[in-house]
Amino acid sequence: MTPKPEHQSNSLTSTQGYVQQLTFAGCPSFLRRPFTRELNGIDLAITGIPFDCATTNRPGTRLGPRAVREQSTLQSHDAPYGWKTDPFETLSIVDYGDCQFDYATISSIPDAIDTHITQILKQDTAALSIGGDHFVTYPILRAHARKHGPLALIQFDAHSDTWEDTDRERIDHGTMFRHAINDGIVVAEHSVQIGIRTSNPDTMGVNILDAPLVHQSSAVDIAARVIHIVGNRPCYITFDIDCLDPAFAPGTGTPVSGGLSSTQAMLILRALEGRLNLTGMDVVEVSPPYDHAGITAIAGAHMAVELLCLWNSCR
Repeated sequence: MTPKPEHQSNSLTSTQGYVQQLTFAGCPSFLRRPFTRELNGIDLAITGIPFDCATTNRPGTRLGPRAVREQSTLQSHDAPYGWKTDPFETLSIVDYGDCQFDYATISSIPDAIDTHITQILKQDTAALSIGGDHFVTYPILRAHARKHGPLALIQFDAHSDTWEDTDRERIDHGTMFRHAINDGIVVAEHSVQIGIRTSNPDTMGVNILDAPLVHQSSAVDIAARVIHIVGNRPCYITFDIDCLDPAFAPGTGTPVSGGLSSTQAMLILRALEGRLNLTGMDVVEVSPPYDHAGITAIAGAHMAVELLCLWNSCR
């Protein structure tokens, strides 16, 4: 029998190392991290935001956090490949569970999400959130900006989500970044959207590195542009899974052909290693009802791990 490496553990209560459990059995917390709301001494908490009432097309992302957790068990045994530092060797990481809200009182949900994230951040614990449709990023950003000040936003997406919307009572996953900019939560001139391939005449001053540009450039070049735009300002990364081409992420509400490959997205994130003042991050818009063989949930889990590694490298 091969000896078990020191960094591997069968303990379901350890917040560090790796858990050697059957991928097809047990409770599917994210990467087999223990479920807890006790954050004393915890560096990072993964949390689900199972909300999809703001979607404009195909619903189902309320099931995204559960699906991403399930597929993350495939990665729970080994160190993330290709990173200089291993967050599971040095960080205490837990699964904080999901945000609780009354699904029938939709107007109350943004504040419930804001409060949920605030409870994590006030413990000096970072949050990696899993959606849910992309609206959930707006109340998450509010909580982060309250702690860190106005933020530079790094957005991987097929859509800009800055469409015109004059009714502040609407809850929509295509207009929330317009509100975030108008509210002063997001600083447009130091924000960047990567992978855009849908038309919107009003960019709100956000810098756009669209999908054709990404295809024509190297990951290192795209990362250099991001660093030039964002600098050392406090920033937040949101990864809409529809940034990826439907070949890599079919299970999403508004798929758009011509997107990034999983490899392109991962290489861009790795090229940002240690170069950002990163405060938080999320992965959104994984919609299991439209997925096949867990392809999209697998991609979502991998992107979440990449973001976790990036955050660790930037501490």
